[in-house]
Amino acid sequence: MFSEKADHLKALKSVAKNLISQFPDQRIFAFYGQMGVGKTTFIQSVCKTLGSEDVVTSPTFALVNEYKTTEQKAIFHFDFYRINKIEEAFDLGYEDYLYSGNYCFIEWPEMIESLLPENIVKVKIDVNEDGTRTISALKV
Repeated sequence: MFSEKADHLKALKSVAKNLISQFPDQRIFAFYGQMGVGKTTFIQSVCKTLGSEDVVTSPTFALVNEYKTTEQKAIFHFDFYRINKIEEAFDLGYEDYLYSGNYCFIEWPEMIESLLPENIVKVKIDVNEDGTRTISALKV
């Protein structure tokens, strides 16, 4: 199991690098945490670690954003917070993304839990009493 504490924004770069190193063969990461915990901010650091220079923002209304690495490899970033029915994920063509072999980062995976494939990394971000974040991850 992976677990690291981040006490400031600059620490996220190191945590992101360590997360990707811990799970080198994994491509689907599901991010869990309460609203405002920093899921998108952490995903920004992970995308930079993977070599993306794109502006990473939450795809709250688009549901999915695509970023490119400097090697032109795709990274897909999902935010399922606003879906009302699981059918919306089918309409989006989620399978094409998740089974593409590219990195997929999913915010609010609880909304499509039954559609998630096996062998993903569940990443949980918790806010500690002192305001720091604990980022833990487990392959399931």
